[in-house]
Amino acid sequence: MGLYCASSNFPVYEDPPVEPVQYSQTILIAAGAALFILGLALGALLGRRSAPSAKRQREAELKLDQLLQEKKAYEDEVVEHFTETATLLNNLTESYRDVHNHLAKGANSLCMGKGPVSLDRLQESRDSSEIPANLADIRPPLDYAPKTSPEEKGMLNEEFGIDRKKSVQSPETAPPKAAKDTK
Repeated sequence: MGLYCASSNFPVYEDPPVEPVQYSQTILIAAGAALFILGLALGALLGRRSAPSAKRQREAELKLDQLLQEKKAYEDEVVEHFTETATLLNNLTESYRDVHNHLAKGANSLCMGKGPVSLDRLQESRDSSEIPANLADIRPPLDYAPKTSPEEKGMLNEEFGIDRKKSVQSPETAPPKAAKDTK
């Protein structure tokens, strides 16, 4: 449907008029509500981040993290200290053992085997869980109070030194009671 112009041999086409894009009212209201809700959410988020209570909470969290790191460092330092202490004590024990063995060898060679220390006793390896014989035989203390006879009470007896015969007097030997004045 072209129109022919008499002056030219080219067809002329008319463009249909461009209609402005019209949005329906419901689409505009829905988009506005969505933008309003998005704005509220962003405002609340920014408001919480900049509020004084949020700053105090972040500071408290940072301080807590710092304290936890300091505690962990302290615990690591304590473990390291006691590990090193155990190593040093083991070294000290070995040094004492070496000195003792050296003295025992010297005593053995200088005393010609007649000294108080026998190397055979030092070379024995004992089980560390075994209780030595002198500690295994545990008895209560003995009563070492001097006794003249087996029937006499010893020093550990609760009545030791108390003479019941002298302290208990018969009524005939008791001194007379003083008379009371009655006026």
